[in-house]
Amino acid sequence: MNGFTNWMEKHFVPIAAKIGSQKFLVAIRDAFIAIMPITMAGAFSTLLNVFFRDLPTEWGWTGFVEAMQPVITVNGNVWWGTLAILSMCFVFALGYQLSKVYRTPPLAGGLIAFASFIAVTPQSIEVTSEAGEVISAWGNLNWTLLDARGLFTALFIGFFSTIIYAKLMNRNITIKLPDTVPPAVSKAFAAIIPGIVAIYLSGILAFIVSSLSGLSIGELILKYVQMPFLGLSQGLVAVLIIVLAVQLFWFFGLHGTNVLGPILDGVYLSATAANNSAYVMKESFEYLWTRGSFDAYVWLGGAGCTLALIIAILIVSKREDSRAVAKLSLPMGAFNINEPVVFGMPIVLNPIYFIPWIIVPIILTLIAYGATAIGLIPPVFNAVPWIMPPVLYAFFATGGNLITAGVALLNLVIAISIWSVFVIIANKVELKEASGSEE
Repeated sequence: MNGFTNWMEKHFVPIAAKIGSQKFLVAIRDAFIAIMPITMAGAFSTLLNVFFRDLPTEWGWTGFVEAMQPVITVNGNVWWGTLAILSMCFVFALGYQLSKVYRTPPLAGGLIAFASFIAVTPQSIEVTSEAGEVISAWGNLNWTLLDARGLFTALFIGFFSTIIYAKLMNRNITIKLPDTVPPAVSKAFAAIIPGIVAIYLSGILAFIVSSLSGLSIGELILKYVQMPFLGLSQGLVAVLIIVLAVQLFWFFGLHGTNVLGPILDGVYLSATAANNSAYVMKESFEYLWTRGSFDAYVWLGGAGCTLALIIAILIVSKREDSRAVAKLSLPMGAFNINEPVVFGMPIVLNPIYFIPWIIVPIILTLIAYGATAIGLIPPVFNAVPWIMPPVLYAFFATGGNLITAGVALLNLVIAISIWSVFVIIANKVELKEASGSEE
């Protein structure tokens, strides 16, 4: 075990640290974090309509649904202003964060990225008249390229336009005003030339791509990049690799979910938003495993299912130090904050807890993935705040499905059982150490 730990510290940890500090990946991660209020508002509106419209409709409560129609309409408005335009929000946030990386005015960078994204979005949609005639209507944005399906396009255009803007700004290809001009005005004028160039180049790129392929940039990326990439992420092997990587990062003291944030959010959060749109439009779910699936069924109490560890310690542990850490960590663990137990036990570089730290999340993933694959439980489609307590998280993330809550509870019980075995082993190790010191 020591040899493995030393090898991982030498070869794995430095790479992980570089990944976690890479400026572009940090910008992507921070951009996704920035749009969390948007995501949560949209998810909350969807959840409310589940209880005010969808479930009552299934139960035949038509009078209740009619009475709640104003609330249902407001929730629809909120969804339209959040998840339906998620990519537009993200591209602004990405432009803002990238501009900070290049030490250029971030507000201008965000606005330029936003304008560039609109510039590459098709300006017309095709509608079918009552007579069956297909009409091309100009001056309309296709919202299907603005929700989660446009995230990869937003990622590409955000980088493309913001980097052009930032490079020109840093080379002082700007309009310079006298020092007497207020700073706000001066910054706005300084961004004119870089902004014009960035937006125009985005528009030119959109024209070239459309002329050569017959598709918009968004349609091209969606068809040949995003859909295949998301498809690959849905395989059991891919999900297990993500889970294993997160656990390994945490074991060596690195915040695994933050290190892999660009993948977890960029790929699996896109899947969540796509499933949400499918639910709202009453279509079939597109993706089996989403960002919320990890939190709903695997990382109960945080990475490693540490809530189960805390409960196991309180049940079977005889070590006063472990019980003290568990008691202090329980209130936070119930809301998925696991740093106190991870660093307090500690879990980091602890050979006794390495095996359950790895195998527990894998087993929980297999159970949840299998239950979803066979149709026992629906895929997660609603973004829920990560501090939502386990079991309740699964319930709300699937629109109030009781079976999903049952699967989450089953996973928690299984995790407690496995963790208990190793907690007992830790007790025996302490007794041996104590007897050895007395001798």
